Amino acid sequence: MKKEIYISKGVGETRIAVKENGKLAELHVDKQSQVKTVGNIYKGIVENVIPGMQAAFVNIGQDVNAFLPFSEISDSELIVEKNNKTQNSKEVDVLLQPGQEIIVQVIKEPFDKKGARVTTDLSIAGRFIVLIPKSKYIGVSKKMRDKYERRRLKKIAMEIKQPGLGMILRTVAEGKTDSQIENDYKSLIKKYNDLLYKAEKNKAPKLVHNDLKVTSSVLRDLISEKVEKIIVDSKEDYKKIQKMIKEDALDIGDALEHYRKREPLFKESGINNSMMKLLRKKAWLKSGAYLIIERTEAMVVVDVNSGKFVGKKGHEENSLKINLEAAKEICAQLRLRHLSGLILIDFIDMVKPENRKKVFLEMKKELRKDRAKVAVSEISEFGILEMTRERTGLSIIDSLTDCCEVCNGNGRIISKDTLLTRIDYWLRDYKKQNKDLRLKLFLHPELSDYLKKEKTRDYIRLMWKNFIYLKVVNDDTMNKNQFRFTKMSDSKDITNEIGT
Repeated sequence: MKKEIYISKGVGETRIAVKENGKLAELHVDKQSQVKTVGNIYKGIVENVIPGMQAAFVNIGQDVNAFLPFSEISDSELIVEKNNKTQNSKEVDVLLQPGQEIIVQVIKEPFDKKGARVTTDLSIAGRFIVLIPKSKYIGVSKKMRDKYERRRLKKIAMEIKQPGLGMILRTVAEGKTDSQIENDYKSLIKKYNDLLYKAEKNKAPKLVHNDLKVTSSVLRDLISEKVEKIIVDSKEDYKKIQKMIKEDALDIGDALEHYRKREPLFKESGINNSMMKLLRKKAWLKSGAYLIIERTEAMVVVDVNSGKFVGKKGHEENSLKINLEAAKEICAQLRLRHLSGLILIDFIDMVKPENRKKVFLEMKKELRKDRAKVAVSEISEFGILEMTRERTGLSIIDSLTDCCEVCNGNGRIISKDTLLTRIDYWLRDYKKQNKDLRLKLFLHPELSDYLKKEKTRDYIRLMWKNFIYLKVVNDDTMNKNQFRFTKMSDSKDITNEIGT
C-alpha cells in the first residue's frame, strides 16, 4: 500500500492528512485553541462518591469534575466486589472518600457540559511501547500478524522488563532492533518516575504528565519506514520530523520533503476538496449508490441507499454488490470523520443469511485498518449492523465548524410561512398594549419579496385584521428566520418589547 503524509501549518491550526494509494484515508486537525487532555495524568481530589451511579467525580483542575466509573478503578486496595443477588450481577464498593487524593488518567475528552472520563489504569505511550505501571503483563499488538515477529518482540520484552512495569509492543515496533525497543522502554520508565515525583511534591489538583500534542502524537503513530512520502510546509515541523526520524533510526531515504510553493499544500494536493466533502451528510459511492451519515447525541446512524445504481442482476445480487461497496466506504468514512460511540448501519435488505455474513466479514476486514478500537456485531434480520468505535478526539465536523447561530445546530430554519405567523402573533400582542399603529417591518430581502409579491393578499389582510399600517423594508443584515419592528416615527427597535 502506498502511504503518504501531508502536514500543513496554518493560522491557529495544523492539519495532517494521510493518503493511502492516492486516496484520503485519515485527517487530523490540531487547533491551538483546543487543549488535548486524553493521555494526560493528574493528581486529583475525589469530590463525590455515588454508589448508585457506580462512579466517583474527581477534581483534576478543569471547569467540570472528571467522571471516574468504578469499573475504571483497578487498584485492589481501593475496590471491594460484592454480588447483587437480586440483579444477578456484580457491584463494586470503593474505598474512596471525598477529599481523598488519587492519580487518574484521561481516557475521553470533556464534551459539551460533561467532564473528562478518567481511569486509574495508567498507561504511557512511547514510540514502540506502551508502558503499563503496576502490571506484569507483556503483550504485542493484535494488528501484528507475523507470529515469528510477535515471538521475537515478546522475547525482547521479557529480557528488558522491570518488576511492576508491564508493556505492550505497538504495531510500529515491527522490525525494530533490541536497542531501539530498550531505549524506548527506558525513556518511558523515566517519564513514569518523573510523574510519581511530581505527584509526591505537588498539591492536588495537579497535572503530573502531559501527553504529546495532537500533531506529535499522530506523527508518532504514523511515521514509519512504510511511509513513501512526508510533505511538510512548515520549517519548524520539518525539523521536528527530521529529529524524530534520526532518534528512531528510521530508514526512509528521501521521503521527507519541505514544501515551499506558494500554492497551499492541501489545495495543490487535492486534499482540500476531499476535506470539504466530509462536512456533507451524503457520501457517494462509485456505483451511483450513496450513504447518508447522521450524527445524533446518542449515536451515529448510516443509511445505505441504491441511488443511481442500475444493476443487471436480481434484487438480492444487486443489494449484495451495493452493501459490499458501502461496507468499505463506511469504514473509510468513520476513520475520516472521527465518528465514535454507538454506530448503527442500515444496509439494503438481503434475504440470504450467507450474504449478510459476507457484508459483515467485509466490515471486519476493512476495520482492521482503523487505529481506533472497534467492536462489531453481525447484521440482524432487519438489515441493521451495530458497532462501537473508540472516541479518540473531536469529530471532523466539530473540528472544522462552529454551531450555527441561526439554526442552533439543527441544520434547518423555520419556514417563511411560520415566520409570517409569528409576525401576526407579534402584531396582535402589540396592538393590545399600544396606540401608535404605524410600524416598519424589517425583513431579509428574500422574505420581504415573498410577503409583498407572492403573499400580497395576506400582507393586506395582516394590516386590515390588526388595523395597523405596515411598511415592509428590505434589510440585508437580517437572517431569514428573523424580523424587526420599529415605529414609523422613530428608529428604535421595539421587537423584544413584545413577547413572541
